[in-house]
Amino acid sequence: MQSHLSLRRATLAALVFSVIISGVAAGDEKPDPEAAMPNAPAERAKTGGSSSQRTGGYDEEVIIVTASPVPRTLSELAVPVSALDGEELRQQTQPTLGETLSSQPGVTSSYNGPTVSRPVIRGQGGDHVKILQNGVNTVDASATSADHAVSVEPLTVERIEVVRGPAALMYGSTAVGGVVNVIDNRIPDERIARPLAVVFNPRGDSVNSERAGAMVLEGGYGGLAYHLDAFGRKTGDLTIPGFARSARLRSTEPRLPGEAEPKGTLPNSALETYGGAGGVSYLWKRGYVGVAPSVYESRYGTVAQDDVTIRLSQRRLDLAGAFYSPVPRLTAVRYKFGVSDYKHTELEGAEVGTVFKNRGFDGRIEVLHEQLGPLEGAFGFQTQRSRFSALGEEAFLPPTSTLVNSGFVFEEISLKPVRLEFGGRVDYQTVDADARFGPATSRSFLTGSASAGVVYSFLNHHVLGVSVAYTQRAPNYQDLFANGPHLATNAFEVGDPGLGVEESIGTDISLRRTTGRVTGALTAFYNRFTDYITLVSRGATDAELNLPIFDYKGVPADFIGGEAEATFHLIEGQPHEVHVELRTDYVHAEDRQTGQPLPHIAPWRFGSALVYHYNSLVARLDIERVLKKRRLAQNEAPTDGYTMLDLSVSYRLSEGAITSDLYAKGSNLLDEEARNAVSFLKDIAPLPGRGVSGGVRIAF
Repeated sequence: MQSHLSLRRATLAALVFSVIISGVAAGDEKPDPEAAMPNAPAERAKTGGSSSQRTGGYDEEVIIVTASPVPRTLSELAVPVSALDGEELRQQTQPTLGETLSSQPGVTSSYNGPTVSRPVIRGQGGDHVKILQNGVNTVDASATSADHAVSVEPLTVERIEVVRGPAALMYGSTAVGGVVNVIDNRIPDERIARPLAVVFNPRGDSVNSERAGAMVLEGGYGGLAYHLDAFGRKTGDLTIPGFARSARLRSTEPRLPGEAEPKGTLPNSALETYGGAGGVSYLWKRGYVGVAPSVYESRYGTVAQDDVTIRLSQRRLDLAGAFYSPVPRLTAVRYKFGVSDYKHTELEGAEVGTVFKNRGFDGRIEVLHEQLGPLEGAFGFQTQRSRFSALGEEAFLPPTSTLVNSGFVFEEISLKPVRLEFGGRVDYQTVDADARFGPATSRSFLTGSASAGVVYSFLNHHVLGVSVAYTQRAPNYQDLFANGPHLATNAFEVGDPGLGVEESIGTDISLRRTTGRVTGALTAFYNRFTDYITLVSRGATDAELNLPIFDYKGVPADFIGGEAEATFHLIEGQPHEVHVELRTDYVHAEDRQTGQPLPHIAPWRFGSALVYHYNSLVARLDIERVLKKRRLAQNEAPTDGYTMLDLSVSYRLSEGAITSDLYAKGSNLLDEEARNAVSFLKDIAPLPGRGVSGGVRIAF
């Protein structure tokens, strides 16, 4: 009851706050459709996201909102960032966020089957990677378990930004591995010139009999702007090449006589998802305020258990706004607030097994100031609260409440052609656990983070970025209080209530070239952790459940690696263009004390692409090679190397006010049996077999 009341109070506070600030800021001012908004983005004339046909390399004109409170382009950032949008996003879109991003530099997927996956950045996943929706925490349970889906539908996304490396300064200590920010314009922050604009995007895929679609309606009049979206996706079981279980597993754990060995399709891998959102904003000369309720519903099978399905439901309310130049010396005051009611029910046949709930909110305010002496930047405050509970057979966690209050500052000094960046953050976190596996207990942590960076522009469109970050991450409720069977990881997990703060020092060095015959980036990184919190095998088995026991422990760990991507622009100019892209990434992660590899680290991979443009036609041939997993942690199974061959085509048609983008993609054309080394279920859930996907995006 208390959590319901807290959620209602937070929702009511958000709505009241919205009304108050709208009235105070707008006063008697009438909406002015021609008025410019200082320090605001350019007027939005269309809807449904970018329709760019950008090919490879770095687009220095793309504004990135995630890595810095001060709007910067890709080439102006000290930290390595990727942006996925437009035609590239449409071709890469998958049912899950993790698989949608799995081809980005330094990013792999946790892949718990085709229905669930979370991004893994440079070998770090789970609670080490922050997933945001329009800059606000998703407030779901995806970081708790590999079989818990991220409550984001890629079909309605306009752009996805990925910050690789420590981003704890802006978004909290759980962003030590990186940040994924999904941007969907549910709360319009720019004037929309047309009263109605429509985007319709149906699509399908042969590999899982997918039928999916999304529709976006946007418009504006004067100072009012609105956004409506709806989506739906339904798939059958996934088509796979060969057997579901690996050859190693079939030889070591053969089926009983007469028991079928799944082949050709992955059992219990179907998915059904639907939902939508509605947002409205009021915009005036010096700001805006908007609110958006949304619904996300999903039902999917868990490939680890043939008779278990999951029903996921989230109700969410978001508020966002800004004041531009509210007082002298302040450029903008921006605020965001999201409150969520999330429920995840595991069904064993028709009976309810375990029910997970997470109710909470995330709010932040950023104050940007003009140049004061040599300094230009921002400071802000963030507050986050969640109430998590798990009831049922797989309740390996007690009910917990987490509250985090934070303050941060970020500043820049421009000394052309050099720009300096530095800042700091302080977080105070309390975690309270109810009595279940022992007496009720509480832990509090005071953590701090600091970063410094240099961006040096030299020669002709060359940029050198160097960043150093010191971060502290407090253990979460799972690290502290887990105590029970966790079938998604096939382990009996035991937390440690006495765990201390996880500390790390990380550095990134990036060299980028943004224009010319050859564009791209080369990045090297090193993260040195003191007490990196991870699951460590105890070397024992729970007698009752016959599950291996894993303990959450802090180990001294090193993460070393890099990413490289280059585009060779062989032929440019109308009507023909030809480009060749090369890319690779690698992570080496080990326990410094024992010299043993850390588990679930992706092997070295490299790829290339041949891209051809002819007017409105774009054709792309991709080849990616993933090497055999040779460095194995204790009790970790090996994976073979594999080669993926993909072919994609897109074509744009324009007829009056209607623009249609047709796209198709053939995936895994060699029908390779491929297993993701990062996945807990790699021995029973191979990647998809040969398939053809396609769709059309119609905008008018």
